[in-house]
Amino acid sequence: MSDQNDPIGADETDGAARGDTTPPSTTPPSASELLAQALGGAARRAGMDPAHETHTGHVVWRAMGGWRGVLESVLPGLAFVLLFTLTRDLMLSLVVSVGLAAVFTIVRLVQRSTISAALGGLVATAAAAALALWTGRAQDNFVPGLITNAAYGTAFLISALVGWSLIGLAVGFLMNEGTAWRTDARKRRVFFWLAIAWAALFFVRLAVQLPLYLAGTDEATTTLGTLKLVMGLPLFAPLVAVTWLAVRAVYPPASKAGEPAGS
Repeated sequence: MSDQNDPIGADETDGAARGDTTPPSTTPPSASELLAQALGGAARRAGMDPAHETHTGHVVWRAMGGWRGVLESVLPGLAFVLLFTLTRDLMLSLVVSVGLAAVFTIVRLVQRSTISAALGGLVATAAAAALALWTGRAQDNFVPGLITNAAYGTAFLISALVGWSLIGLAVGFLMNEGTAWRTDARKRRVFFWLAIAWAALFFVRLAVQLPLYLAGTDEATTTLGTLKLVMGLPLFAPLVAVTWLAVRAVYPPASKAGEPAGS
């Protein structure tokens, strides 16, 4: 929504690979630098590195994880919705949903491919299923997703309002300019609105899905599951594309990692 290399706190060899010839600093990194490294590392592992990738379609597809990533994101939730709609059997619906997530993880392990996305999906699916089984309420299968949307939306909104856009921190790290983007009015404006757009996505999901969760009926639960799928990748992908295009506008392709835009 990826590789597991490129650890946070890359050494000078990693820096040279990115084109950063600045000698490593002995000053402990600030909180903003650590956050930027974490965000930038996550973006790079998802294939969203403006210093090296140029094709918008490739970026969006890699961010989604390709066909395997799409299936891993959609099938467990789709199985739950279909089975619960048809049978109203909570146990069966949850077992099949978690089972599919487990199969995806096992396949990646057998193939020795990156398992972070599949493992994360398995943990999230299993935790949601455990909560629903514990309470006996099907709608509680969606509680972790509601909490995630609230947390992400709040984080993006606050970061924009205080002038430290999470998008800007990630891009600044990837483009090897740290927080220098904050001195550029155009970049600050672009990163502000991108953070607002991402916050809006998460809050819109929450606004649509929370009333259905609170309704507590089986019909509302199946509708909630359907809307969660519809408001997942179909909304995520276009916003990734918009974000990418906006970033490329303030960092033209001629700009290289380690060089300021327009140099």
